[in-house]
Amino acid sequence: MAFIADAALGTGISELLKVVISVAKQTLTFKPNLKSLVHTLKSVKPVFDEIEKLHKVLDRPQEETDQFIEQLYRGARLVDKCSTIPCWNKYKYYVYSKKLVDLDKSIVKFFQVEVQGFAAVNSLRTVVGVKESNDKLDLILKFLNISDSGFSFWGSVPGVPDGVVGFDQPLKELKEMLLKDKEIVKVISAPGGCGKTTLAKMLCHDHDIQNIFRDNILFVTVSKSANITVIVGKIFKCRLPDSKLPDFQSDDDAINHLEYLLKQIGPSPILLVLDDVWPDWESLIDNLTFSLPNFKILVTSRFSFPRFSPVYELKILNDQDAMTLFRRSALPNDGSSRIPYDLVEKTVKGCKGFPLALTVVGRSLYGHPEVTWRRKQKRWSDGKSILDTDRELLDCLQTSLDDLDEINDSSIKDCCLDLGSFPEDQRIPATTLMDMWEELYNLDDKDMDTFSNLIELAFRNLVTLVCTRQTENEVDSYCNENHVMQHDLLRDLVIHQSNREPIENRQRLIIEITRNDFPKWWTEEVRQPIHARLLSISTDKYFSSSWLPLTLPAVEVVVLNFCSGLYTIPQFIERMDQLKVLVVTNYGSSYSKLSNFELVGSLPILRRIRLERVSLFSLNTSLLALVNLQKISFTMCEIGKAFESGTLDLPRVFPNLTEIEIDCCDDLLKLHVGLCEIVSLKKMSITYCNELSALPAEMGRLRNLEVLRLNSCTKLLELPESIGRLHKLTVLDISDCLSISNLPRTVGELRALKTLHMRGCQGMSELRKVPSSVKDLTQLEKVVCDEGASHLWESCRSHLKNLKVEEVKEDAFESLMRIISPIQHT
Repeated sequence: MAFIADAALGTGISELLKVVISVAKQTLTFKPNLKSLVHTLKSVKPVFDEIEKLHKVLDRPQEETDQFIEQLYRGARLVDKCSTIPCWNKYKYYVYSKKLVDLDKSIVKFFQVEVQGFAAVNSLRTVVGVKESNDKLDLILKFLNISDSGFSFWGSVPGVPDGVVGFDQPLKELKEMLLKDKEIVKVISAPGGCGKTTLAKMLCHDHDIQNIFRDNILFVTVSKSANITVIVGKIFKCRLPDSKLPDFQSDDDAINHLEYLLKQIGPSPILLVLDDVWPDWESLIDNLTFSLPNFKILVTSRFSFPRFSPVYELKILNDQDAMTLFRRSALPNDGSSRIPYDLVEKTVKGCKGFPLALTVVGRSLYGHPEVTWRRKQKRWSDGKSILDTDRELLDCLQTSLDDLDEINDSSIKDCCLDLGSFPEDQRIPATTLMDMWEELYNLDDKDMDTFSNLIELAFRNLVTLVCTRQTENEVDSYCNENHVMQHDLLRDLVIHQSNREPIENRQRLIIEITRNDFPKWWTEEVRQPIHARLLSISTDKYFSSSWLPLTLPAVEVVVLNFCSGLYTIPQFIERMDQLKVLVVTNYGSSYSKLSNFELVGSLPILRRIRLERVSLFSLNTSLLALVNLQKISFTMCEIGKAFESGTLDLPRVFPNLTEIEIDCCDDLLKLHVGLCEIVSLKKMSITYCNELSALPAEMGRLRNLEVLRLNSCTKLLELPESIGRLHKLTVLDISDCLSISNLPRTVGELRALKTLHMRGCQGMSELRKVPSSVKDLTQLEKVVCDEGASHLWESCRSHLKNLKVEEVKEDAFESLMRIISPIQHT
C-alpha cells in the first residue's frame, strides 16, 4: 500500500479505485459501501487528474493536498482490511461500514470544498475577478459593521418560552459539555416534543454563554426541506435585514462567503446553532465546521449523530416537573380550579413526560369543567391514546415515523412498528427483536441486517439501546447483553399507526386485555379472517387464562406478554400453520407456571421459541416433535426438573436445533446428556446459571458446535476432556467461571478456535501456564484475560504468531457488579 505515500493527487485516486474494485470482487460483505465508493471515485477522478496537470503547468507545490493524499493511503488500508472481516461479525461490519461511509464523505467533502477552493484561488491569481469579489464582500461587511477591530452583531436568537420547567440541570450539563470539550460540534438529541429547541434557546440566553460569545451567536432553523444557500442566506439576512443578499452562484460559493464572513469575526468566540437537523444534512455540519479559533456549533436533532459524540441526550421530564408544567398550562394561576387531584395526576401520566404533550393537552383542557377531563380519560381507558385526541402532538411525532419511508430499506419502518408488540416501560432483549425480524422480512444477510436496523432506529431516537451487563463481548456478534427501551409516547405512536386499518386488514394485531375484558370486536362474531402477520397479546395479573376463539391463518410471529402466576398458551395457536416465532414473556415478579406448552408441537414450521420467567416442569416428548425448530431460548426460567427426566428424548424433540440459550436459570444443576445428542447444534450459550457445576462428559459429540458460551457459571468446576473433539469450535467463553482452575489437556485439539474469553477466571490466574497443547491452536487470534494473567501464554507465543492477548483491568467491585448484574436486570 505504499504507492500513495509519494503520489500525486490523481494518481492516489486511481490507485485507491483499483484497490476498491479489487476488494469488491473478493467480498460481498461491504458490497453497498464499496459500490458507493467506486461511484464517488469515478465521479471525481477526471477533476483530480486535471488538478494534477495544472499543478505541473503552474509549477506549484501541492502542500494543500498532501494531507488528503495521506488520507487516501489510510483509505486503501481500510478497504484492504474490510476484505478480512467475516460476514457473521455484525459488530465489526457496523464499525467498518461506518468507516467506509466516512471515507466516502471525506472524498466528497474534499471535492466540494477544498477542490473548489483551490480552483477559485488559481482563477483569482490569473484574473481580475479577485478585486470584484473582495469589493463585494467589503461592501457587505461595511453594512454589517465589521471592522478590523472587531465585529458587532444584533441578536438573532429567538426568545425562551415562558414557564419552562425541569431544564436547569440539562442546561448546566450542556453548558459544561460545550465549554469544556475541545470538539467543535455538539449535538442535543431527543425525540420530537422533548424540548431540544427550548434547551438550545436557554443556552444562548444563558448569562455565562452571553459573556463568552456576546453578540456572535447565530441561531438558524435548518428543517428537513432547507438547502445550503437558504441557510447561509438566513445567517446573512439576520445581520443585514434591509439589504440585498450576496448572489450565491452555488452551494460551495455560499459556504465560501460564510467562511469569509466568520473569519472577519474571529478570533472572537462564535456560536452557531443549527436547529432541527435531519440525517440528510449531516454533510452540512461538516461543510460548516470551519477551522476557526473559538468556533462552536450546537446542533439540535431528533437523530443522535454518533460521529459527533458525546451526544447530549435530553431526557423526558420526571413526575414532579411534569406535574408542574402541566398545571401551568391546564389550571388557572389563581387556584380557582375544582378539578380533583387524582384526575389531574392521571392526565399527567398519560402525557408520558413529554413537554410538548403536557403543554398541548394542558392548553386543550384549560378552563373546561370536570366532565371534559373525565371524557378524555374515558377515551384513553377505552383504548384511545393521547395521539387520538391531540392532532398537534400527533403531527409533531408522526414526522419521525414518516421519515422512515424515505429509507431504501423498506424493513426499517416495519421493524419500528413491531416495537408496539411489547409492554411500555419494559426492556426488550435485542435478540428477541432480531429473531422476529429475521423471520418476518426478506433480508440479504439476516444477522447483519437486523442488527443494523436496530442501530438505525437508535440513531433516530425511536429506541434506546441499553447494555445491561458489563462485558467484553463486543466481538463475535453476541447481542445478549443488549436490550431495547422504547419511549412510551413513541410506543403509542407506532400502535396508533398500526391501528389505522380495519381489524381484518391489520398487519399487526396488538391486543391489551385488562382483567378478563376482551376487546368488543373479539367478543362479537368475526365474519372475516384476520390477516395479521404479527399477533401481540398483553394481559394483567388478574387474567384467568380463559381464552375466546380467534382465527389468524397468516400469523408468523406471536408475542404473549403477561404477569400472572398461572398462564395457559391459547388453544387457537395450534391452528396457526404459518407461525415461525413464539415469544412468551412473564413480566411479573415471580415465576409463572406455563401450561398447554405441548400445543407448539402441532406447529409445522415453528423455528424460534423464547421463554422468559416461566416454569416448565416437564417436556412431553410424546406430543413434542419440533422438526423445524432452529433456536430455543430460556431466560430466568425454572427448567431444571424438565431437563432432569431420564426418559427425556431431546434429539427427538429438537432434531434440527442449531442454537440454544439458557440464561439466568438458577435451578439448572446439570445439563441433560440428551443435549449432547443434538448434533445439529452450532451455538450453545449457558450463562449466569450459578448452580451449574458440571457439563456432560459427552460434550464432544456436538461435532458441529461453533460457539460455546459458559460465562458467569460461577460453580462450574471444569470443562470435560471430550471438548477437544469440537473441531469446528471458533469461540469459547468461560468469563467469570470462578471455579474453573485449568483448561483441559485436550484444549489443543480445538484447531478452529479463534477467540477465547477467560476474564474473571480467578482459579486460572494463579497458574504458571496453560496446558502445553495450546501451542497447537494455530487459528487462535485473541485471548481476553484478567490483568496480570497474560503470562500464562508466554510459553506458546512462538507457536501462535497471530495471537493477541488482551488484559482487562478491573477492581473487585466492578467484577462483583458484572457477575451479579442479572439480579439488577430482574
